[in-house]
Amino acid sequence: METIASTMNAVHVTAPGQLGLVEVDVPQPGPGDVLVQVKACGICGSDAMYTQYGGIPPRQGATPLGHEPAGVVVAAGADVEGLAVGDHVVVNPMASADGIIGSGGAQGALSGYLLVAGAREGVQLKVIPDHIPWEVAALNEPMAVARHAVNRSGAKAGEKAVVFGAGPIGLGAALSLKLRGVAHVVVVDIQAHRLETALRIGVDAVIDSSTEDVTARLIELHGEAPRSFVRGTRPDTDVYIDAAGAAPVIATVAASAKAGARLSIVAVHKNPVELDLGGLLTTELTIALSMGYPTEIFEVTEDIVNHWERFAPIVSHTLPADQALEALELAATPGAAEKVVVTFG
Repeated sequence: METIASTMNAVHVTAPGQLGLVEVDVPQPGPGDVLVQVKACGICGSDAMYTQYGGIPPRQGATPLGHEPAGVVVAAGADVEGLAVGDHVVVNPMASADGIIGSGGAQGALSGYLLVAGAREGVQLKVIPDHIPWEVAALNEPMAVARHAVNRSGAKAGEKAVVFGAGPIGLGAALSLKLRGVAHVVVVDIQAHRLETALRIGVDAVIDSSTEDVTARLIELHGEAPRSFVRGTRPDTDVYIDAAGAAPVIATVAASAKAGARLSIVAVHKNPVELDLGGLLTTELTIALSMGYPTEIFEVTEDIVNHWERFAPIVSHTLPADQALEALELAATPGAAEKVVVTFG
């Protein structure tokens, strides 16, 4: 086991639009605590938003970043049960006693170590097998976000689904749909390399919405919905998931939805979206909004452990910890990368 350092570098938002590496003390665990050495931490789109805003209220001053960690337990207090030095773990950033890790709390995971106070396996931490690559283990948090969107959709085995947006959350949702037995999953995007990744993880079909009529293609892929009060021919698609956050997605769903279809929106829409409720009335479309992961943070871990090779293509770039600031810049540059993960030696 590596020697535990006394200080570490942590990525902090230091001012609006500014990031820095700040040297801080490595926290010391008490009797009920564990110390986790961070081995990998993914970068989320919200990290760029926090940087732009200059932090996360109500926290004042420097704000630590990083909320997608995986690591190894390097110290455990005498009262800790179910966790031992050497355990590989994924972390629930929302269960930290000192605030959400990397999202306004006192700690961020773009650092060498995390202190987990009152540590309980299955609450703040989940032990994973040693063979899971660290960069794949670091997908646990965003994949939990994707799983919640699928749970909110009510998708069931044997149904047909379409996911708009082939970024990390959309791909995670598509994988979750397939792993729960959804019969046919389509992914829609406008970037060829994203659609190629979707096919690599095992979706049934992809649609390039910049060149193809999405509704027409869904009818080809999913067949025609049975006749109902809904006017016009509609695809027999049961579930729609919006992981793109673009207004045309909502318009496409409105034009496509059959009677009884469900739409789950996990994407952040930065502008108001027009929705013709009168026109949708006969569809009885169910719309569910999805945020975070109330129960899914470790629900998704088993899927990652059992199918880590299918999740691995979601990671587009890995950069070492000494290039953490460059990694954040890369992740914030539109079109430059998909999922960037920072790895620690």
